[in-house]
Amino acid sequence: MEAALHTYYQPLLLLGAAIIAAPLFKWLGLGTILGYLAAGVAIGPVAQLIADGEELLHVAELGVVFLLFLIGLELNPSRLWTMRRDIFGLGLAQVLVTGFALALIAFFLLGFPVSAAMVIGFGLALSSTAFAMQTLESQGTLNQRYGRTAFSVLLFQDIAIAPLLAVVPLLSPGGEGAADISGSRFVLALASVAALILVGRYVLNPLFRVIATTGAREVMIAAALFVVLASATLLQLAGLSMGLGAFIAGVLLADSSFRHELSADIEPFRGILLGLFFMAVGLSLDLGVVIENWALVLVAVPALMLAKSAILYGLCRLFGCDHDCAMRIAALLPQGGEFGFVLFTAASAALIFPPATASLLTAVVTLSMALTPLFVRIGERLTRGEEREEMDENFHGAGADILMIGFSRFGQIASQILLAGGSDVTIIDHSAARVRAVENFGFRIYFGDGRRREVLEAAGIQRAKIVAVCTNVRSTTDAIVEMIKSEFPHVKLYVRSYDRAHTLALRAQGVDYEIRETFESALIFGRKSLEALGTAEAVAEAIVEDVRRRDEERLAIQSLEGLQAGGEKMHVRPVTPEPLIKPAREGRRLDRVREDNTT
Repeated sequence: MEAALHTYYQPLLLLGAAIIAAPLFKWLGLGTILGYLAAGVAIGPVAQLIADGEELLHVAELGVVFLLFLIGLELNPSRLWTMRRDIFGLGLAQVLVTGFALALIAFFLLGFPVSAAMVIGFGLALSSTAFAMQTLESQGTLNQRYGRTAFSVLLFQDIAIAPLLAVVPLLSPGGEGAADISGSRFVLALASVAALILVGRYVLNPLFRVIATTGAREVMIAAALFVVLASATLLQLAGLSMGLGAFIAGVLLADSSFRHELSADIEPFRGILLGLFFMAVGLSLDLGVVIENWALVLVAVPALMLAKSAILYGLCRLFGCDHDCAMRIAALLPQGGEFGFVLFTAASAALIFPPATASLLTAVVTLSMALTPLFVRIGERLTRGEEREEMDENFHGAGADILMIGFSRFGQIASQILLAGGSDVTIIDHSAARVRAVENFGFRIYFGDGRRREVLEAAGIQRAKIVAVCTNVRSTTDAIVEMIKSEFPHVKLYVRSYDRAHTLALRAQGVDYEIRETFESALIFGRKSLEALGTAEAVAEAIVEDVRRRDEERLAIQSLEGLQAGGEKMHVRPVTPEPLIKPAREGRRLDRVREDNTT
């Protein structure tokens, strides 16, 4: 009986502390992350109710692993490729510049040897993926510019931990012979990544397809957990981070038809384990080291965060971010990271510096994590843009044959046609200012984010015959279309397209109708310009119809052969913009139209 009580004692204590601290800190406006940290400090270093915080931290790191897998599910390889400049440009620059800058401070100001200074500098250059991603997720800003850029930096840091760990044996006293070991680890890491990609490409989808045919829900959940843990373990054995393995597995499954089900299966485990991770960070804080070196810690923690923030801000501006984006990233990533714990432990074991130094560095990293919410708030105050106003989501009275998502200029004009034709339209928009402005004119639209399934259900999508997606950001439109095609296949999708490439992508997804936001207005503009130059109205209209027809034919070809196709078949250059040169055969037909209208 006592053994059973001891087995459940720690989980009950952790769950109870989380239930009390997280809602309390959320109510105080400090955020759940700080609540979990405070709960860990309270039941660990302060009350001494749980002693093995570091052991718990190793288990709780699975929360970060699951988080990165879910993020990978949202990023297919083509989207990831578009982020390559931020990942391998800004991410690489951040690690190198911050690492060398902090190493110089450790060498010249603190008197550490070169090898120890290098480990300290690059260990503190890494930021916390868990803290940053949880903050972005709670803010709903992961798909915004600054969220994507911050994630790119974090992703490169996850990649960088492998070579940093490989360098530790070389910096160790008497480690000159470790070069062969490091070289073999590098080859092993590359082979592991290649193996994971091959398995993900050719095995995972057939595996889930077979499991899905059994109809056993619990087996699908077990398979999802197995894939995440297996991919994470494979890369950990190769000396890379577990999170990177889970992320790669997620990316490889991003185009899978099982993506939404996998996300739903993993999400509960991610939430619980990530909260446990933050509590474990608080549990592992060595208060004795902090008290013994309180003056150094008091200076080191804010100095570290300010130095990293300044470097991040400068690099982000150098890589094209505006002030607000750079400031938000600088305020989000100034803390030390969980991979710093790993690096400092490895360096201590390699005799690069004593265990007391590793404990002190761990305390600095932990306290910098605790101060992250404060830095995020300061960063928001220093941005120039206004914070988006929010309002309650109230869908009382919603539900119509047509559900319109997005009420910018395009949606406003389209809704006039629908309402004038006697159709009932439910309109939702995620701009509180726009909702309030429309209410001033006696018109009712609903506040809500069309990317969320529960919002669409509350707005009456089950009743709708047509969903008109009129949002003006391509990534938002794509997210809405993908979710509706998966979750609500019964509705017809009419979509506002951004450009030609977006049109082809939407057709590939099987939307019922799409139109480029500027296409028809540009045709009318061109026709009116021709008429102003003296072209007969019938001739101008025939030219417009000719351009419209040839554009549609070229789209049909490009949907099969790619964006650059169609030019050689239509006797025009294979370029991205709409074809401007008419075929000779069509030119003779238009010449006859001109003759008919002049005789």
